[in-house]
Amino acid sequence: MEVTKNVKWAGLALIVITGLIHLFLAPEYFEEYGALYGAAFVLNFLGAAVAAVGVHRGERIWGWVLGAAIAAGAFVLYVASMTVGLPGGVSEPLEPVGLLSLIVEGGFVVVFAKAALGRTRSARDSLA
Repeated sequence: MEVTKNVKWAGLALIVITGLIHLFLAPEYFEEYGALYGAAFVLNFLGAAVAAVGVHRGERIWGWVLGAAIAAGAFVLYVASMTVGLPGGVSEPLEPVGLLSLIVEGGFVVVFAKAALGRTRSARDSLA
């Protein structure tokens, strides 16, 4: 995936922050909601770290796709936990760290879309 340096660094920063937020919250979720939720937060961190490696190496579509899946999945699950609820766990609405997480995860998805659209345009331009 061909992306500009600014898009690459924005994506890298956002996916790293996503992972770090989940690593920071993991102990709380282990304690309050049990091993399943705590492990999910640790796995989010690990997945974000792997995605960051792919994004950092550049031209690695798997890093961007993995990052988008992690960020979008976390975003959707957080919104679901605040609205319809998830088994065994409830997020507090408008929690500052939760809102930061939504902004960062949504930001990564937007940057991913920009990177993907840039790739599509450059591929299309090379055919012209």
